[in-house]
Amino acid sequence: MNTQVYLAYDFPLLSVLWTMLGFALWVLWFFLLFKIIFDIFRDDSLGGWGKAGWLALVILLPFLGVFVYLIARGKGMGQRELDQARAQRKEFDSYVREAAAPASSADQLAKLSDLRARGDITDEEFLQAKALVLSGTAPESHATSITGLTGDDERPR
Repeated sequence: MNTQVYLAYDFPLLSVLWTMLGFALWVLWFFLLFKIIFDIFRDDSLGGWGKAGWLALVILLPFLGVFVYLIARGKGMGQRELDQARAQRKEFDSYVREAAAPASSADQLAKLSDLRARGDITDEEFLQAKALVLSGTAPESHATSITGLTGDDERPR
C-alpha cells in the first residue's frame, strides 16, 4: 500500500505560520540579548572586569550566557530598571517644576514697567499693579483685571 505522508510544509498557510513563529522567536531572542547587554552596562555595582566578563560570556556563548545571566542576576534586572525609571521621573518632575515656576517679582516689575513705557497702562494702573507685586499676591491676574488686557491685546479705546 502506498500512503502519502503530509508534512507541515505541504500546506502553504501552515508554512507561513511556522515562518512567522520562527521570526517572532528570533526577534524576541535579540530583544532579550540586548536587554541583558544594556543591563550589564547599567549596573553600577559591577566593576570593569565583571562587565567585560559577562559581556564576553553573553556574546561568545549567547544561549548559555543569557540563561546563566538570567539565573544569576535576573532578579536585580527589574530593580535596576525601576531605579532608572524613578531617576528619570525625578529629573522630569524637577524640570517641570523649574519651567513652571512663577516669575520673580523683579521680572514682573520689569514687565509692568515695559507696559507703562509703551503706554498700555496708565501710571495709576502701574502703581496699583506694582503694589500687588510687592505685596506678594498674584499680580498677573490682578494686572489683567486692572487693565482689562491679556498678553497680546492692545489698549482698549
